[in-house]
Amino acid sequence: MKKRRAIVFGGSGFLGSHVADALQDSGYQVSVFDVMKSSYLREGQEMVVGDILDQEAVCRAAKDCDVVYQFAGMADIAEAHENPVRVASLNIMGTLHSLEAARINGARRFIFASTVYVFSDRGSFYRASKQSAERFVEAYRERYGLDYTILRYGSLYGRRADDRNFIHRMVHQALAEGKVRYQGTGQELREYIHVTDAARLSVEALNDAYANQHLILTGVEKLKIEELFTMLREMLGGKLDFEFNKLDLPTHYTITPYTFSPTIGRKMTSQNFTDVGQGLLDCLAEAHQKSSSHMYPSLDWLVDDDYREKGK
Repeated sequence: MKKRRAIVFGGSGFLGSHVADALQDSGYQVSVFDVMKSSYLREGQEMVVGDILDQEAVCRAAKDCDVVYQFAGMADIAEAHENPVRVASLNIMGTLHSLEAARINGARRFIFASTVYVFSDRGSFYRASKQSAERFVEAYRERYGLDYTILRYGSLYGRRADDRNFIHRMVHQALAEGKVRYQGTGQELREYIHVTDAARLSVEALNDAYANQHLILTGVEKLKIEELFTMLREMLGGKLDFEFNKLDLPTHYTITPYTFSPTIGRKMTSQNFTDVGQGLLDCLAEAHQKSSSHMYPSLDWLVDDDYREKGK
């Protein structure tokens, strides 16, 4: 029996690399396409180095693929806010190139990584680029019959993130300086979803029941930013200060992203998920492993092999 084949455009990144792993775990033969080789490439995964704006390279890479995942593009809201032309090129034209590749190669499903910001009047050019790309995905279904699933992700966190990820920045700043700073009031509400949970759900979305659906992937626990900081301070034995500048940022929402509804989305959740506290501990462990300065030697238990083996 022929093994199912999937390609993940943007598969070297934070979310894309986890989705590539989840696809492989589900029995897919996986290709990763990105501008640089993935640091997380597993044995058995194929790496294709290329540019999402190179239509011919994108089309070649998707040959014989049953499923196309589009994660390539600009994902940082602040960066997008300063670069409207660049974000439009990457997020809209890049999506069109991957749609064409899926159509030409006869893929049975196109999975598009969108955002809950499509519901909002916040998110600046990033939100606008995702709204536009969603319309093209839907239009390809109308014109060519290409089945899709649009995944609207909320606030992600976990291993393999970089400084563009809020929790990653917060954890590393806490360990390095003993203080975290936040541009906001601290009352902002988020539903953080661990990246491994999001990746697993991104594969479950291939179920026939989710064809041509818009799914919301956020966490099941609502947390204020101030509560998140308090949780982190307790994990660090009280050795953490935090500071809020009380500014209202026009690019980020405070309580909810829902300002208007382009297309109603169904929220997709799982019975088994990573608790935010456990996920935050794992982020601390990753940061502690990478840090040359051990400001918090009491955290050595987080990376102790015997502790891990006992499943603590």
